[in-house]
Formats: sequence, structure tokens, C-alpha cells
Amino acid sequence: MKIVREQREELTSLVKVTVEEADYREAVEKDLRAYRRKANIPGFRPGMVPMGMIKKMYGAGVTAEQSYRTASNAVFEYLQKEGIDYLGDIIPSDEQGKFDFENETEFEFMFEFAEAPKIDLELSDKDELTYNRIKIEEKMHNDYRTNFLRGYGRLVDADEVVADEALNVTLDNGEINVSDAYVGLVSMTEEERKPFIGQKIGFKTKVNINDLYKNPAQRAAILQVKENELEGINPEFELEITNIRKFAEPEMNEEFFKMAFPSGNVTNEEELNKFIDSRIEEELGHECDYMFTLQVRDFLIKKAGLKMPEAFLKRWLFTINEGKFTMEEIEKDFDQFLKMFTWNYIQKHFIKEDKLEVSKEEVDAEALAFAAAQFAQYGMPSAPQEMLENFKTKILEDKNQAQKIYEKLFEKKVVEDVKSKIKVSEKQITTEEFAALAKEL
Repeated sequence: MKIVREQREELTSLVKVTVEEADYREAVEKDLRAYRRKANIPGFRPGMVPMGMIKKMYGAGVTAEQSYRTASNAVFEYLQKEGIDYLGDIIPSDEQGKFDFENETEFEFMFEFAEAPKIDLELSDKDELTYNRIKIEEKMHNDYRTNFLRGYGRLVDADEVVADEALNVTLDNGEINVSDAYVGLVSMTEEERKPFIGQKIGFKTKVNINDLYKNPAQRAAILQVKENELEGINPEFELEITNIRKFAEPEMNEEFFKMAFPSGNVTNEEELNKFIDSRIEEELGHECDYMFTLQVRDFLIKKAGLKMPEAFLKRWLFTINEGKFTMEEIEKDFDQFLKMFTWNYIQKHFIKEDKLEVSKEEVDAEALAFAAAQFAQYGMPSAPQEMLENFKTKILEDKNQAQKIYEKLFEKKVVEDVKSKIKVSEKQITTEEFAALAKEL
């Protein structure tokens, strides 16, 4: 076997591997014997088909497969032996010629790979970044408090529509009359609520039911018809408000605190407000941490100044996706891919250099937190521990989910590692300022 490497532009290399029959003969013969054992050909007992016939039927295909496998394995062994770190994977070269596996025994395979660029990142307190922390504003506190208490409050009758009340209405289009339909202003935008603000019981107006109930299933339920019957219904209705109800917060008494906080960690309104702020800080903290991660990413990519073999990476993406994407589609999203690819490569550098590790305990804790967040999203903020543990196990049994958790934790480790080496100052900003920064990143 002969291996020749030709260095090309942008860190890429062409590797020519010449394999002779002696390099792959044993593997070919093993495969052909397996074919012979399994062959089911009329006139021959199983396992008794002449080897000459087997070679004629399968020889060229097996030779192609085993000679290629021998050559590609040789490239990997060569790179390992030479200590060459490469990007992505090794791919067949566009310069590859044709083969005659029927008549020839010596083949020259051509592969391409891209050598990984060297990373030289010296970090010190001369490198500065700002951690932006969102201020907890009064409106933010009040909105969170209202949403939290909504789960423990009640609806009471009201005389006038002020904000996000719940309305009972009559709908009539001359053909269909619904006497007790529900309209929830809380789910509407401010613009959609405008026609109702300031109105009282008995108020009448024209509405389009398709605008009022955007979900077809909801429209069908309100009108007491099947979804496939909606198309023939005139959507223009007269709406009359028959009842107005507003949300009333629960009384701040012992009964409420025992119901909302059975563990007894919150027992009065002052502690409730502190609890609300702590929950807001926790949620905002995730946003701020994510923003800082993006800042670290962009800072390191710029500081490292790596010259990536872009032409090779595009060919690699096209090859590994086996035609799922055209080169035009790859070009369109390539800048974003290159940023993420470079960031992942830089992360691997820090993981290796600083010996960063993720423990099983950390993975379990992250999966458990993810499980709790999922249950909270579906209205179960205090799911039983056994239920969380079972869901955590299912998450970690899913290889893709588990991989995402590991990647997330390693990214956190890298960011903390970098943070410990540079100067980081903290700045409080408004939600509007934060949104503007997020848009930039």
C-alpha cells in the first residue's frame, strides 16, 4: 500500500492511497464465503454454490467495497500516526478517477481532508467583557405577581370592561344564535381589545367570528358545529355582552399562603414580593447568561482569528448530507454554520487545554431541571419528585437529548473558564436595552 499527501490551499490536503490485491484480498474472500453460505440459487443446495459463480455475481461489488474501506482506514491511520488534527471528516476527492473492479486489482483512491488551524489564545485581565443584567422594574414585578396570583384567584362580576376581563356574549348572524359564548380578552392583543374597552353589559357590535376565535376547533365548539361545517357559515355576527367578569386576587391570608406555599417558605406579603423578585431574577438570569455566552463566543472567534477552509467545509457539508441540500442552499446558510462550527472548535480547545469535565451528577441535575421546566410549562410547577425522576430517565435514554445536555453543560464550563481569565464588569440595563443588544448578537 502506498500513501502520498499533497498539500493544497486553505489547509486542505489531497491524499492518494494506492491499494494492491494483497491489501484487501483476505477481506474480499471472507465476504464471498459469507455470500456463498447464504446464497439461495435454484439447482444448488445452500452453501454448495460454486465459488466461481459467487465471484462472478458478487466479486466486483465486494472488491469495490473492501478496497475502498482499506484505503479510507489507511488514511485515518496515517493521520493518527502523523498526529494531524483535522476538521469535519475525510471525504472522497472530486479528482477521483473511475475504476474497473471487474478486471483490475490495483486501485488509487483519492481523499481530501482539512487540517485543523492552530489556536493561540492568550487571555488576561486586559481582555474585557460586560455582563449585562436586566433590572427588575415595577411593571415587570406587578405583571409577574398578577400572573402568579391568577392561579389562586377568582373571577367576580364587573360593571365595565377595563383591561383583560372575561366576557360572556351572545352571538347572532340570523342563522345561528349562541346565547352564552366566552370571549377572553386576556388572550387578545392590545389592539384587538380596543373595541371592548369601556363597554358595559348590553353593548352590541358587529364582529367577524374568524377574528374573534382564530382557532377553527374553538370556532366549531362555540358554534356547536363540526369543523368541516365552518366553511358554509357566514362569519359576520352581532355580538352582545351579557356578563363581564374580572380577575380578583386572593386575600393575603393564612389560607392562601398555606395553599400557595405548602412548605411554609412564604407566609406574608413581604415574603411573597421577595419570592416574586427571586423568580424573576432566576428567569432573567437565564436570558442574561445566554446573552453573555454569545458575547464570549463572538469575542473568542474574533480574537482567535482562525482561517477556516471554507471551500472544503462546503464540500464536506454537501457530501455528508448525501444530496439533502444543494450547494446553493449550503451557501445561503454557510456564514451562520461557520460561526457555530468555529465556536464548537474553540470550545474543544478549552475543554482539552484546561481539562474541563462534566460529571454524571451535573448531567442528572440538568436533566432534572429540564424535566421540572417542562412540567411547569404545562401547569405543574410542583410536580412530584418521582414523576420528575422518571421523566429525567427518559430524557437521558434519548441519545439526542442527552447529547444536547452534555453540549450545554460543556459550553457553560467553557464560558466560566474564560470568564475566570478575563476582566468582566457588570452593568444593569433595561429590558429595551437588552432587546437591542440581543438583536445585534
